[in-house]
Amino acid sequence: MELIIGLLSGAVGGNVVGKLLGKIDQGTLINSISGIVGGGLGGTLLSMLGAGGMAEGGMDLMGIVGQVVSGGVGGGVVLAIVSAVRGAITK
Repeated sequence: MELIIGLLSGAVGGNVVGKLLGKIDQGTLINSISGIVGGGLGGTLLSMLGAGGMAEGGMDLMGIVGQVVSGGVGGGVVLAIVSAVRGAITK
């Protein structure tokens, strides 16, 4: 369940960051794909560090909020990396 939350919040986070920071906006498809990758990585890393609230099987509110935040931030970070790489390639 935590993976699904991370992937969905990553997709949303990638699109939100892309629209808020127009310079790194890569279009809805690339924003979503980058966000999904970042959301999955963010949630997985958080769980590996033991900070995942649902890692022990609990689905309390703070665990879900933590997964949403880590997925959204991870999605935004990966989108920024993708944007930087694509910008470097085109120069």
